[in-house]
Amino acid sequence: MSVVRLLPAWLRAPALSLALTLALTATSFAAPVRLIFDTDMGNDVDDALALAVIHALESRGEAKLLAVTLTKDNRYAAPYVDLVNHFYGRGSVPIGVVKNGPTPKDAPMIQVPSERRDEHGLLLYPRRITNGADAPEAAPLLLKILAAQPDASVVIVQVGFSTNLAKLLTLPGARDLIAKKVRLLSTMAGHFPAPGVERKAEYNVKIDLPASTALFRDWPTPIVASGWEIGDAIRYPAASIEQDYNYAPHHPVVDAYRHYMKMPYDRPTWDLTSVLYAVRPTRGYFGLSSPGRIEVDAEGKTTFTPAPSGRHQYLTLTPEQRAKTLEALIQLASQPPDSLVRR
Repeated sequence: MSVVRLLPAWLRAPALSLALTLALTATSFAAPVRLIFDTDMGNDVDDALALAVIHALESRGEAKLLAVTLTKDNRYAAPYVDLVNHFYGRGSVPIGVVKNGPTPKDAPMIQVPSERRDEHGLLLYPRRITNGADAPEAAPLLLKILAAQPDASVVIVQVGFSTNLAKLLTLPGARDLIAKKVRLLSTMAGHFPAPGVERKAEYNVKIDLPASTALFRDWPTPIVASGWEIGDAIRYPAASIEQDYNYAPHHPVVDAYRHYMKMPYDRPTWDLTSVLYAVRPTRGYFGLSSPGRIEVDAEGKTTFTPAPSGRHQYLTLTPEQRAKTLEALIQLASQPPDSLVRR
């Protein structure tokens, strides 16, 4: 299969084949980013799209998914993540779950794909986990995964609540291990509006406010936050869902998108932006604030205070970057699994 098949339908053209081939070849010379994906899968469909982006980046040699941990305490969250990983040919990726976490409510976007069966009554999407209760707890799994990695090699992408990472910080020896093994936490959290615009209490922060407060106060490595305003400005188009995933008769990300809201709708790319920055921080998709300190108040609103020695920054976005970033996210999210590309 030609590499041009990696492009969405409206971007495919023979003239692009050589350029894309060269671009993909160039990425193979850099060591892949070792990623841990911490997600509240099931609360919004951008989590599913973000996981698809991670798999595309791994297929391109830019990332290595070490584990997925969940902050949505629902029996379908782990099975859905597992079946998506199997769909992309990476069914051995460890999955950890939160215990007694927030948002336990069922969600059609993960329940329907997890329960879908074929004409023979067999589960449509293979997986090894059938109930989230059977998966290991996230915080001890994170500790184990980090201990096995080279120093300063891991990037954690947190796109849900801070529950798991705050709990990780309380485990014996964890803080020192995090400082040793993790080089960046890329998180979808907070709201950093333009001057004069009222700050919002962003969902991921306020749902587990004690954990969010502890994370920004105590996390020992650099943090880059993608605020609510970034993903809201970049909307994933329903047209891509309709046109760019037809390489498979059944697609778990498309299933999730169709069952999250009534089609057609364009959804903000909140979680996708944190993934993209984590793996491609120098490609000009976003700008960065000055260094400083992010603090969380009693209402769940985030305040940024500049400080030369601060470990926190947040993403910024220009209109030109918006167009470039949206194009990249569409290409990555809709990229076929390796098994289909190599046919």
